[in-house]
Amino acid sequence: MSESTRITRDADLTRRNTFGVAARAPLLVEAEDAARLPEILATQELQGAAPLVLGGGSNLLFAADAPGAVLALTGRRVAIVQDTDDRVIVRADAGVEWHGFVMQTLGLGLCGLENLALIPGTVGAAPIQNIGAYGVEVQEAVHAVEAFEPATGELHRLDREACAFAYRDSVFKHAPDRFIVTAVEFALSRTASPKLDYAGLRDELGARGVDSPSARDIADAVIAIRQRKLPDPAVLGNAGSFFKNPIVAVDLADALAAQHPSLPVFRGAGPDTRKLSAAWLIDQAGWKGHRDGDAGVASSHALVLVNHGSATGAQLLSLARRIADSVHTRFGVALEPEPRVIGASW
Repeated sequence: MSESTRITRDADLTRRNTFGVAARAPLLVEAEDAARLPEILATQELQGAAPLVLGGGSNLLFAADAPGAVLALTGRRVAIVQDTDDRVIVRADAGVEWHGFVMQTLGLGLCGLENLALIPGTVGAAPIQNIGAYGVEVQEAVHAVEAFEPATGELHRLDREACAFAYRDSVFKHAPDRFIVTAVEFALSRTASPKLDYAGLRDELGARGVDSPSARDIADAVIAIRQRKLPDPAVLGNAGSFFKNPIVAVDLADALAAQHPSLPVFRGAGPDTRKLSAAWLIDQAGWKGHRDGDAGVASSHALVLVNHGSATGAQLLSLARRIADSVHTRFGVALEPEPRVIGASW
């Protein structure tokens, strides 16, 4: 095995997930060079089962120990691969820390990722979840995704269409064991195209006295809002928004809006659907700030489940299920988790 690959047996994963829940893996493989994946996955200990790929650990919940080997890609190369007029394509290894990458692109004078500042995790995880915030989804900037397919030993380069992006979804999330994302290419611009329609963003910029915001101004505003609303995982264990905003039929959305005029309703994926605010539903059901032992809901944001200290993943999952059940009972709306649950089914 190369010096760029590190193997740990009976690995402690507590500090490798932002919930900070105790979990272990029989084998942890840290690989800097994704080109060595065929060699790594051909070793006796890794043959026959796809490893769990772990990035920043900010989009999963360990309800139990990892059932098998865990793979962490640690490469952190960033490079401009095409620079034509106003269009710049930047390639980043999967192991690059996401927020740092966003700020690096802004430092290069590139626009397109500013609304996605301060999201925890890595570049490799971004297309899997199709991360989104403040009116922007990462799919809008993805040019291509490089992914290794263990079953065939092939390295694929999937364009945006082949990634099958949808709300918090992608081909990689549908088949989590099929692909290992190794790098992502982003198509960015030197010309700002501000997206400011998300609630609170214009207000924050206005409070800062910014009338014609640059991409960096928008990122700074997003960072300020996120820091006010969301607990820092380094201080209070969490995985950000735990539930997706539910997408429902227009008829149901209209009926709920008639009964509850303050319910935020957004456009859905098509003319027959609408997206509802999961945070509003959870808050109305009385869960904001709730705590059972060390498992709780953030007092600042109803979408965020938190670990106050020593909560187990199973305890957090139990709380999440009770929240979803109460929302369904009261509003007839099903909630689904954003994070991937390891060791249990939703």
